[in-house]
Amino acid sequence: MVADEVRDRHARSFTADMAAYARARPGYPDEVVDWLVPAGALDVVDLGAGTGQLTRSLLDRGLRVTAVDPSPSMRAALSAALPGVPVAAGSGEAVPVPDASVDAVLCAQAWHWVDPDAGSAEAARVLRPGGVLGLVWNTRESSGRWGAELDRLLVPTGSPGSPVTGPGDAAPPVAAPFRLERGPEVAWTQHLDAAGLVDLVASRSYVLVLDDPDRRRVLADAADLARRWAADTGSSRLGIGYVTRCWRALR
Repeated sequence: MVADEVRDRHARSFTADMAAYARARPGYPDEVVDWLVPAGALDVVDLGAGTGQLTRSLLDRGLRVTAVDPSPSMRAALSAALPGVPVAAGSGEAVPVPDASVDAVLCAQAWHWVDPDAGSAEAARVLRPGGVLGLVWNTRESSGRWGAELDRLLVPTGSPGSPVTGPGDAAPPVAAPFRLERGPEVAWTQHLDAAGLVDLVASRSYVLVLDDPDRRRVLADAADLARRWAADTGSSRLGIGYVTRCWRALR
């Protein structure tokens, strides 16, 4: 029960102001998006669309995208940034589109918030025959001095941190009728300035659930980290390493 309450608190944290999230959260490599989208696809659900990091890549491919997210703040931010995109309240367990109406249900950075049995059944309901359930995560690398220090800042020693994370190297859980196939793994670097690094820290659920004094302390520590990192490397562009992992399954 305690774990469920902590998980729910972290999930609800994404009703906060999403400006930092929209500015700092990275998108996804083209190689991964191309692999996830089935050939000939027209209609796609971006499930847990957030502020539109994956949505933009799907629109660039000429797809008709319905963005679905449970957070009013996320939906408002996405609508403001991408005003032509249909945005609907919903979740992995309740996708607000008709039966057999889309060619792909893509879920970026969010399937770990979904009940895999109910989410799989719902994806099967809305997908056309031959459609794809696609799951993708960016996992931040913590190698090197500065990556390790960023890790310690985001999840301090003794903190439970975020109660749910991506699957790492393991396949995420899904249920019938889906059986996942693993896709390309892409290592890449996001470059942020000092303000961007602070925004990245501010967007994490661990930080969003903190009381105001503790959150201000963490963000001040992030600003200090960015200053020292830039001074050490001689560059205002701070490189955050990621590995993107993806899986898909046919309907």
